[in-house]
Amino acid sequence: MRNTDTVPAGTTGRSATLELEPATMMALVYHGPGKRSWEEKPRPRLQAPTDAIVRITTTTICGTDLHILKGDVPEVTDGRILGHEGVGVVDEVGSAVTGIKRGDKVLISCISACGRCDFCRKGMYSHCRTGGWVLGHTIDGTQAERVRIPHAETSLYVLPADASEEGAALLSDIFPTGFECGVLNGRIKPGDTVAIVGAGPIGLAALLTAQFYSPAEVIMIDLDENRLAQALAFGATRAVDSGDGKAVDKVMSLTGGAGVDVVIEAVGTPATFDICQAVVAPGGVIANVGVHGRPVQLNLERLWAHNITLTTRLVDTVTTPMLLKLFLSKRLDPAKLVTHRFKLGDVMKAYDVFGNAAQERALKVVLKNH
Repeated sequence: MRNTDTVPAGTTGRSATLELEPATMMALVYHGPGKRSWEEKPRPRLQAPTDAIVRITTTTICGTDLHILKGDVPEVTDGRILGHEGVGVVDEVGSAVTGIKRGDKVLISCISACGRCDFCRKGMYSHCRTGGWVLGHTIDGTQAERVRIPHAETSLYVLPADASEEGAALLSDIFPTGFECGVLNGRIKPGDTVAIVGAGPIGLAALLTAQFYSPAEVIMIDLDENRLAQALAFGATRAVDSGDGKAVDKVMSLTGGAGVDVVIEAVGTPATFDICQAVVAPGGVIANVGVHGRPVQLNLERLWAHNITLTTRLVDTVTTPMLLKLFLSKRLDPAKLVTHRFKLGDVMKAYDVFGNAAQERALKVVLKNH
């Protein structure tokens, strides 16, 4: 049963009031590989003047959360609240926060950035000296009723009150990830032939944002027929089923043996990385997006003379302001990836659905806390 003791809200920040708030909240908690639970946890408190406390109204589950549950991210320790995406309402702000106030609806960036360190000044927010990917990783995350956001002014984006929360929540991570790590790192140009290995949410986000640059062909590669059908509906020109192990032959046939100018790896397995190496054309780019939990083999015996570029990146969210403008102007519709909706309290069921995406025909699941 939830702890009913109460503590003053906002006593450490500028939003101090006489209201009393519950001392605890409910959250999705990681307890080691394959173990998760919906349980009571202490309500977060301001720890620094630059913090904010956000009441979650909409959140979601990321493929990276599934990698964590597989044990692929050992930095995540027992007891950590998962999640790094979401939209919410600001409950409290620290004394140094001036651009965000209590009651603001905000988009939570998956990357926390101080904006001042050497990496932030280079636009590498993912490597911020006191931030980076911390939510649901090294500090408690967003799959909870409330979350503490460090570096609030540079890690939150104020939204119009009427903005679609489902669409905005997908701008926390998957759209900047697909765009920055896949499309921008891949250097897609008008007329390019592009292959995207993996038609999950990240791969589909890369597909939608790749179309900003007018590639001539976008070939989607996946095992899941439903996801391939969705990819075609979202603008892919070709769909390749890799379930028979012949994806490479099919792509090379479609390209007249030339291969592709840009290939985006959006899964994170040795098999999918091998496909990328086999289909990239001389002078082409392999843009890795997937989270790899195991070593892969780099086939330099073949690629050493191919003039290829291999890129890696953790999303920096430097493009979030641009993507947010496109979303608010209705030029980008992230919510079209949402296939399932749950109450936040049903997050355990939501994980079951998302973890069995092929059977459930799931792309993104959204969790509502209002």
